[in-house]
Amino acid sequence: MSYLFLFISAFLAATVLPFYSEVVLFGMIRAGEPAGLLLLVAAVGNTLGSVVNWVLGRYLLRFQHKKWFYFKPAQIEKMQVWFQRYGVWSLLLAWMPIGGDPLTLVAGIMRVNLWLFILLVGIGKTFRYMAVIYFSELSVAWF
Repeated sequence: MSYLFLFISAFLAATVLPFYSEVVLFGMIRAGEPAGLLLLVAAVGNTLGSVVNWVLGRYLLRFQHKKWFYFKPAQIEKMQVWFQRYGVWSLLLAWMPIGGDPLTLVAGIMRVNLWLFILLVGIGKTFRYMAVIYFSELSVAWF
C-alpha cells in the first residue's frame, strides 16, 4: 500500500498540482524500505505524471480562442521561443521544482516525440530521486 501511495504522490507531483513526493520517499527510506524499489516506483510515477502534462500541451492550443483559456498568446509564444532556443535537451531539467512542470507542458505544445520525451524526462527525474535517496540515507546514518 505504501508503494502505491509513493507512486500516486510522485505522479501528482509531476502534474500542475502542488504535491511533494520527496516527503513520502524520505519517510519510506527512514522506515527501511529498499532504495532500488523506491527509486523505480517514484521515477516511473513522476515520469508518467509528466506525460499527462505532455498530453495536455499537445492539445492545449485547440482551445486558445476560448474565453476561459488561461494563457495569453504572448505567453505561449514566449514559451515556444524559449524551448526552441534551448531545445529538447532542456527536458533533462524537467525535475526542477520551479519551471519543470511547465517545461513538460511546452514539450507537448512543441510536439516533441513522446518516446524521446519519456527518455529525457525519465533520466532527469531518476537522477533527482537518486539524489533524494542518497541524502535521505545519509540523514538516516546521522540520526
